[in-house]
Amino acid sequence: MLSPAQVDHYNTEGYTVVGNFLSNEQIAAFIDEMDAASAGNTLAEHDATRMEMEPDQAPDGTQVRRLYEPCSKYERFGEFARSQKLLDAVESLLGPNLVYHYSKINMKPAGVGSVVEWHQDLSYYPLTNRDSVSILFYLDDATIENGCLQIIPRRHRDDLLSHSTDGFFQGRVTETVDESLAVPVPGTAGSVIFMHAMTPHASIANTSTSPRRTLILSYRAADAFPVYTGEMTHKTEVYAQLVRGRFPQTARFEDRSFPIPLYKDAIVSLYDLQERSREGTMAAH
Repeated sequence: MLSPAQVDHYNTEGYTVVGNFLSNEQIAAFIDEMDAASAGNTLAEHDATRMEMEPDQAPDGTQVRRLYEPCSKYERFGEFARSQKLLDAVESLLGPNLVYHYSKINMKPAGVGSVVEWHQDLSYYPLTNRDSVSILFYLDDATIENGCLQIIPRRHRDDLLSHSTDGFFQGRVTETVDESLAVPVPGTAGSVIFMHAMTPHASIANTSTSPRRTLILSYRAADAFPVYTGEMTHKTEVYAQLVRGRFPQTARFEDRSFPIPLYKDAIVSLYDLQERSREGTMAAH
């Protein structure tokens, strides 16, 4: 369970940090699993159902940008997603009835790790209420130099920032962001950040000589039901499952209205959408 002070910080600031949540043994086991999953894949030839490669490398380059859904594809991660210690912590924030939503691993390779622009997670998958948490486990020491998380505190209870241009969802904040309010969240390997799904966050490129690998899991209160937005709802709900408590018979509604993401084209990932947005291909013509 999280301490009352940690829960209060989450509710007030939109995030809370817990050091040494993962043991050195857990980290080593996760990295071994990631290395095995990545082995033999190159930019030119890789399993696109399981991973996404860094684009700025030679065709025979082996730098992986993201592993998709590790908690559903690899048993070691799946067991961790259902572990009592983790679910106890999530229950401290969301209550006793919990749905596992999705997972991913952002690799941030040394020297090339991609930028993630400002966004709010709930903009991608609107729910009937805001009780959704994104959990980031640092598998390496995370610093400003190797692209640690940056967040804007106390913004999670306000309206969603605009993520659209000409009516089409861009996957990134499209209004002016006051970056003077941003707070970097560095941490040692094994640290975890519990972040509200409405908290604006970003990360810069990894310009260091060290990787910054991060395991990310998302959970929500079981009475936070997805708002149907078409094909993308199906994609984000494929692996959702009740992992603690009871499945509710009613949905709980929090906002009178909430922006619905309208996608111009099919996308592969947040990286793909943000890159195409920067290139101007996701706006109306």
